[in-house]
Amino acid sequence: MKLLLASQSPRRKELLTSLGFEFEVVKIDCEEIVPEHIKVGESAAYLSELKADAFRSLEKDEVLLTADTVVAIDDQFLGKPSDEKEAKQMLQLLSGKTHQVYTGITIKTSDKTITQTDVADVELDEITDDETEYYIKNYRPFDKAGSYGIQEWLGMAKIKKITGSYYTIMGLPTHLVYKILKEI
Repeated sequence: MKLLLASQSPRRKELLTSLGFEFEVVKIDCEEIVPEHIKVGESAAYLSELKADAFRSLEKDEVLLTADTVVAIDDQFLGKPSDEKEAKQMLQLLSGKTHQVYTGITIKTSDKTITQTDVADVELDEITDDETEYYIKNYRPFDKAGSYGIQEWLGMAKIKKITGSYYTIMGLPTHLVYKILKEI
């Protein structure tokens, strides 16, 4: 079996390596737009499957893994911030509240596609303006849904409680990936 990881995320690469899998990183060019009729809780799976469908046909011995992570609060979708202003707005919105992190995965072979989503609730402490500016300046969270990475300073300093998988919040529900790949 030749495992292909369609992600440029260093976190996903690290987690898949830590699970003991050997893989090749591949690139998929795909416009990641979620139609309005898709619910927030279904959007990570939708995007993950969209990426998998955009990839070339797979050979018999190939397995493709795609993933997407979505942060939501009060059914509002928070993507990756486009600039400092948007990152600050997102962090202020999350400050002192509980939000959800959904990570959808798609594992595709030449003859089947399996898509699943895992969700975790994250409760954040209040984040001051100074802390927000410090985090954005030093960690540049522009490649992260919701403007933060759990493994970085903000996650260490401000997360009060997690209900669900830490790795789902990091961007790869490792327990689901391992179980599905083991079965394949």
